Amino acid sequence: MFSKFFIERPIFATVVSLILCIAGLVAMKVLPIAQYPTITPVQVQVTTTYPGADAKTVGDSVASPIEAEINGVDNMLYMTSVSSNTGQVTITVFFTLDTNPDSAQVQVQNRVNLALPSLPDAVKQFGVSVDKKSASILMIVAMFDKDGRYTPEYVTNYTNVYVLDAIKRVNGAGQARIFGEPDQAMRIWMNPNRMASMGITTTDIATAVSNQNALVSAGQINAEPNAGNVKMTFPVVTQSQYVEPSRYEDIILRANPDGSAIVHLKDVARAETARRLYIDDNKFNGKPTTPIVIYQQPGANGLTVSADVRKAMEQLKKTLPAGIEYAIALDTTDFVRLSIKEVIHTLIEAIVLVVLVVYLFLQNFRATIICTVAVFVSLIGTFLGMLALGFSINLLTLFGLVLAIGIVVDDAIVVVENVERNMHVNHLAPKAATIRAMEEVSGPVVAIVLVFAAVFVPAAFLPGTTGQLYKQFALTIA
Repeated sequence: MFSKFFIERPIFATVVSLILCIAGLVAMKVLPIAQYPTITPVQVQVTTTYPGADAKTVGDSVASPIEAEINGVDNMLYMTSVSSNTGQVTITVFFTLDTNPDSAQVQVQNRVNLALPSLPDAVKQFGVSVDKKSASILMIVAMFDKDGRYTPEYVTNYTNVYVLDAIKRVNGAGQARIFGEPDQAMRIWMNPNRMASMGITTTDIATAVSNQNALVSAGQINAEPNAGNVKMTFPVVTQSQYVEPSRYEDIILRANPDGSAIVHLKDVARAETARRLYIDDNKFNGKPTTPIVIYQQPGANGLTVSADVRKAMEQLKKTLPAGIEYAIALDTTDFVRLSIKEVIHTLIEAIVLVVLVVYLFLQNFRATIICTVAVFVSLIGTFLGMLALGFSINLLTLFGLVLAIGIVVDDAIVVVENVERNMHVNHLAPKAATIRAMEEVSGPVVAIVLVFAAVFVPAAFLPGTTGQLYKQFALTIA
């Protein structure tokens, strides 16, 4: 009999139990923690901007060609598209739950590349980004100037250059981004009246800026092939692109061949360093702020990511310019932490109550310890199965563990009571009584397990979101 093998080898049985417990504890450390199982479809987001275009123009010239190419990609459920009067377009593609996010992103990227030739030049220059998107916001970190010493553009640029990259390096927070458009650009504000009087058009200004502010490769002096004995080769370094507004304002728009009648950019416009797009206005406690939205990546431990982000921000706080501070505006793990804490309290209370009830009725401290050990081995070993099945520690799996305590203790009591009966009624030694007891109750114990499995396992095969919601609960109990 299978149980006799372990009864006659107690050391081997103890080692197996210890291995199950150690493996379960290790699995518990690496399992992701969330409030509920992941029930939202895999999402890939395509974003771009058509500067100056209205919603209809963006929808017709940008969104439609991209949607036509993306439509029909493997495992796609549906997609949504939003075009705004700020020129932004956001297309979100939803995939089935079992789709690999990386594979989905690559497929969407390939389809977007097919649509690029049909997009306007301004959109190609701006770029089309394709990113995996998590539906669950983990945290929002607000960066703000408490004293009003800096402009909102400065705070946004500093956050984009120094703070955002540090947060993205936190494991599990790689999808962090600044809400809105944080990039800086050189903005040229044109004077229509001066332009009209001088016969200057917008195209003239755009062409002049493009031609005179180009970053080119000027080659090398004395480079091969060259006749004679070459001693040294010199790379030709040209001026870099302009970064000061005054350099842009000195760009020549028009001049006579003899150099007279020069028209500079500053004669018809002014230049300034500012944000690339003004499409958002964020406030935190009434102060202009730059919010960093942090999404929880699939498979990441939300509590660990939250703690690591807070630790990273504490390190960055030492290097922030005087007057710039941060605040955790939102942390969804606070509710998750409290919810799981309550469930763990329930789990502990259930174990204590079970131990007390078992001792009350068995009136044997050793038998109570045996039942308690059986509970812990079963519960801790369950985390190993959860890891193998890709589950997370959430309210449903913990609730399943709470319910499973009674089932595990019930089986343990059946075995212990039958051993005690054989020892007292048949006057057998503990080892012989255990072997005989298992011969009598192995069938019923296995039958109990199969009955419970027959009740809960079918729930794991429910399709769609409902099945995903109950799958972890049912299989955890089983």
